[in-house]
Amino acid sequence: MTEAEFIAALRRLPLHPAARGLADDTALLDAGPLVVTTDTLVEGVHFLASDAPQDVAWKLVATNLSDLAAKGAKPDGILLNYPLSDDAWDRAFLEGFLDVLTAFGTRIIGGDTVTLPPHTPRVLTVTAFGSDAAAPARNGAREGDALYVTGTIGDAGAGLAIALGAEGPPELLAAYRRPQPRLADGRILGPDVHAMMDVSDGLLIDAARMALASGLAVTIELARVPLSTAYRAFSGDRLAAATAGDDYQLLFAAPEDYTTDATRIGVFSAGSGLSVHDSGEPVPLPPSLGYEHAPRG
Repeated sequence: MTEAEFIAALRRLPLHPAARGLADDTALLDAGPLVVTTDTLVEGVHFLASDAPQDVAWKLVATNLSDLAAKGAKPDGILLNYPLSDDAWDRAFLEGFLDVLTAFGTRIIGGDTVTLPPHTPRVLTVTAFGSDAAAPARNGAREGDALYVTGTIGDAGAGLAIALGAEGPPELLAAYRRPQPRLADGRILGPDVHAMMDVSDGLLIDAARMALASGLAVTIELARVPLSTAYRAFSGDRLAAATAGDDYQLLFAAPEDYTTDATRIGVFSAGSGLSVHDSGEPVPLPPSLGYEHAPRG
């Protein structure tokens, strides 16, 4: 697809009024308080070259919307920075893009298109805007707060293993390829909780980040980490689940008596650092708590 053809195709998708028909180099937002987030997916790092373009489009938008969920925000619109490649891939990407915009009720504000040299890994970026946010920061946990997590942990990590060739059920593969941002939960939790973030790089590493930002220590009870029935059948390894990443559940700090459907998995206390227990017994921390970008070479 040419740049003009791609933009023409975008115009047939849900457009934000600020986009002005994608006929300009800028958008005009009537901005009140906004929550803004941006995420980049790199081929070979965040998605596999063999992943369907429709699924890549879904994941690209969903990861950004997950950040909005963690601030209790309502999705308002997105910017897309897109590298044009081969025609079939671009058209399939647009199919998935429409699916995810429709599923979560968000619209395009604008963006940019570029052309990469042949055989260059794709680099895709979305910037998302949210409104009407409670916006709990990750640094608001208080001494004595409990640590909670929504949903189940480890499904996407298992799904990646399945995408790489392991045998496993389709629901785990779907958790990796089409994550579901917890927008409704975020809207409910946002006004009440003391701190909140999404679980993107791994439960342990993200809990450690919340504790560090809040100037506290956190202890996680591994036996309480919630696992799906499919994951239990696939592996059941809780430590692997807690370090796998790509879950896009909500991790939050709130009083121990807070009423919620989420699972209480730990507690914040004075001090610093992360501790892990299993049925009350200390567990040595694994070499890696989750995913971290690092320079090559």
